[in-house]
Amino acid sequence: MTVELRHLRYLLAVAEQANFTRAAEELHISQPTLSQQIKQLEKALGVQLLDRTGRSVRLTDAGATYVDHARQALRDLEAGQRAVLDVQDLTRGHLRLAVTPTFTAYLVGPLTGAFWAAYPGISLDVREMTQDRIESALLADELDLGVAFSGEHLPGIDSAPLLTESLSLVVGRRHPLAGRQAPLPVAEVADQPLALLSTYFATRVQIDAYFAEQGAQVQVAVDANSATALIEIVLRTDLATILPDAVTREHPELHPIPLEPALPTRTPCLLRRESAYQSAALREFVRMAREMQKLDR
Repeated sequence: MTVELRHLRYLLAVAEQANFTRAAEELHISQPTLSQQIKQLEKALGVQLLDRTGRSVRLTDAGATYVDHARQALRDLEAGQRAVLDVQDLTRGHLRLAVTPTFTAYLVGPLTGAFWAAYPGISLDVREMTQDRIESALLADELDLGVAFSGEHLPGIDSAPLLTESLSLVVGRRHPLAGRQAPLPVAEVADQPLALLSTYFATRVQIDAYFAEQGAQVQVAVDANSATALIEIVLRTDLATILPDAVTREHPELHPIPLEPALPTRTPCLLRRESAYQSAALREFVRMAREMQKLDR
């Protein structure tokens, strides 16, 4: 018997669910059919791939090894399908992009808007997620490109710097500090209730590290998992936040106040999986991102 693509997909479903019933439901086939197909695969390979003796189904050593190769084979086939559909004149295509939250507040909108205006035949899938999830999704070939920060990355991730970003305390018009031009001593931030990104985002980790280094105790009144939410909160309350200075250029009703000592600058980067297929759409999106940042400077 010849191993077919459906056998690989069936095996991966069982491996992920550790259960034939749930895997069959996910695949929209009957459990007996799924069991039969897995047995056919095992017979073709001449090894047992699954241990069915426990309460849950688990991979044997041979099964775990085979699943790694099966998963990579399916990724390569999907990349091949995208390559076939990729049209070099950019009249059609698809691009999967993910960014960390602060970039949705000033970079993603103008960039995707300019890209879509130039290439309306290319569909965009834009997601917001934490940096560790972006890197994992890139490695799993669930994304084509990520925008996050420089630093340590997972093995297999390629990073290229995009711009230099500075952070400031940011307030709305109703805040008592609105209009202040002079830097605010970090010790005085303790008097300002803050709305910040949640602790599992890279920006919050950097902010917390800064305050810890300065020995400053701050009041975090609101944790949010979206920069857009932070902007709306600051505009409608007397809470302050910390966001990239570039955000305030897109939102003139926000007022940035530098801190003393200054928050450290950071380097947003374009993240890709090493040796991954790069479509014409991806190459053009990267080119436009770099050009836009040159103009912004």
